Amino acid sequence: MANKKILLGLTTITPGEWKNKVKEIDELGLKEIALFSTCLEYGERQELYRLLEDTGLVSIPHVHLREQDTESHELDYLVKRFKTQVFNIHSKKEEFDFIKRNKKYKDRIYVENIFMDDNFSEVLKNCAGICLDLSHWESYGFLKKYQGYAELPELLKKYKIGVNHISAIKKEITHCHDNVTNQDFYSYDSHWLDDLSEMDYVKKYKNYLADIISIELENPLKEQLEVKKYLEEIIL
Repeated sequence: MANKKILLGLTTITPGEWKNKVKEIDELGLKEIALFSTCLEYGERQELYRLLEDTGLVSIPHVHLREQDTESHELDYLVKRFKTQVFNIHSKKEEFDFIKRNKKYKDRIYVENIFMDDNFSEVLKNCAGICLDLSHWESYGFLKKYQGYAELPELLKKYKIGVNHISAIKKEITHCHDNVTNQDFYSYDSHWLDDLSEMDYVKKYKNYLADIISIELENPLKEQLEVKKYLEEIIL
């Protein structure tokens, strides 16, 4: 597994917290990260790009896009300026329009497993493959047993896994809030990690690891360094 890399994640779920993560980039001497720009509207993303340019960051191999308002020129910019190799999107209906607008990046766009509804399979047919979120698979597939996940193993034989997301898995189901949809829900997977043992579930998915593995946590990047080290010990 020498070719696989684990990236710290600059997430944007908690309003304003992403700016602190940008400051951490130079404090920690980071040269590459994964970017989860999902919760930032267009103007905020432009501010984020400007701030990132002022850091010593060299590359952003993976970007989780906000499909509803991300413009094609943003993908051009990320590929040219930060050498982005893979993008991922969700599988809502509007993703069809996004893919049509960005056909030239079809081979870099992967669709993320969440609820595994009919849209997932349809969007997948028009993408490069699957962005396999291991925490979603563990939470919705094994612990909550969502029906659509029964098809996932077969899809993984057919389609390429282009990138992984890894979040925490809690011992008990917890309350969560989606800042994008403004909806409350309950889940085992969480974007906040309290104990490194909440990563132990990843060991069962060693055979489903992509070359790019992105940590999707709201924890500060300094704390994510410990998570990265732990993951390297148990899965690489």
